[in-house]
Amino acid sequence: MELNIDGLVGATHHYAGLSPGNLASTNNALTVANPKAAVKQGLQKMRLLNSMGIPQAVFPPHQRPNLALLHQLGFSGRPATQIAQAKRQAPELLSACYSASSMWSANAATVSASADTANHKVHFTAANLVSNLHRHQEADFSSALLKRIFANPLHFQHHPLLPKSMVTGDEGAANHSRLCASHAQAGINLFVYGKQALNHKIPAPQQFPARQTFEASAAVARSHQLNPSRVVFIRQNPAAIDQGVFHNDVIAVANERVLLLHEEAFADQKSVLKTLHQQVDFPLIIIEAGNHHFSLADAVSTYLFNSQLISTPDHGMMLMAPAECEQNPGVLAFIQQLLAQQDNPVNQVHFLDLKQSMRNGGGPACLRLRVPLNSAELAAMHQGILITPLLLQQLESWADNYYRDRLHVDDLADPELIDEVLKGLDVLTQILQLGSIYPFQHEICRQ
Repeated sequence: MELNIDGLVGATHHYAGLSPGNLASTNNALTVANPKAAVKQGLQKMRLLNSMGIPQAVFPPHQRPNLALLHQLGFSGRPATQIAQAKRQAPELLSACYSASSMWSANAATVSASADTANHKVHFTAANLVSNLHRHQEADFSSALLKRIFANPLHFQHHPLLPKSMVTGDEGAANHSRLCASHAQAGINLFVYGKQALNHKIPAPQQFPARQTFEASAAVARSHQLNPSRVVFIRQNPAAIDQGVFHNDVIAVANERVLLLHEEAFADQKSVLKTLHQQVDFPLIIIEAGNHHFSLADAVSTYLFNSQLISTPDHGMMLMAPAECEQNPGVLAFIQQLLAQQDNPVNQVHFLDLKQSMRNGGGPACLRLRVPLNSAELAAMHQGILITPLLLQQLESWADNYYRDRLHVDDLADPELIDEVLKGLDVLTQILQLGSIYPFQHEICRQ
């Protein structure tokens, strides 16, 4: 099976425009966010999957503000003093330390199925996310959280973060896909990268940074003991990166034997698709949207390819697409054409209101980490994060108690926000039965 683990939107969700190359993030900078609406939109997505019998789990938000990072950046004293200093001297750094970007758990790690690895364990490498300050702070906690949730060494193997260098810039599963006849069978692993950091002869994007490097992707494939003959490294189209395709999951999505992508996704795309057909040992279905369907700009603004493509119990596939796709005539027509065709298994679509996340540059696929598991592996992981109707009810009540319905960057200077957030996180760890996972909880214990 494939377990979708969604990042729970944090109570400090706000719009600061911290990600160059993420057009939604920069275009909506300094507008007013609604954290309560954001978390409930995410929970509604989880509820839909759970109601359909599809395995679903949740990651807790990271501790924010990150007081340790503020201290590292030279802001000292009590938390309220640190916040006031940062707001006065460097408000962009304060926004970074308050960032709720861990909600996009597709960037948390790269995960390899036990069916693909030499020792038949599920392998995890948390992403170092060195491209952006507000994201790089997630790496160590994501690694620790994954080790807490997938702790059984008989089934799971964890690897250290890659070196925190631009040569080995790693953005996690947003640039990794798996093609297979079914989730239970060995697959072909696709690692998509934006640049070869040590080969300057390869064309790179000119306007926006290429976040994933070939060197990082190759290192993860080696560490995870993947069969080299069943790994394909693919270079992103640099022109697409310059138009806002900062991760591969903005322009392509795969599920089992289906690959859905735009014709401008990869460099030398015809050759790439030919290679994929030669590599697989099962009937591969490639669905390529062309510019005659809709433009690359439309793909980025609607996040069609950041939809979740999910196998359903009826042996079909479901597209969980942003509501923005329904509002774009060209994209909607393409989806309707896709559903009408009998030569692919995609037979239903659900349009989701994820406006709060979308305005910061994250659609349905950004919000989830895909973890392929067999039944023994599912039973061996921490059960407290698995979604049930009762847990959804608890999380919705929790959000009502601890989330604001309005947050602007100016509100980050409010010292009461710190107490609100930390109290909420303390309660959340009890709901999810995770124990004391946050730094502030250990500080309370020491006091």
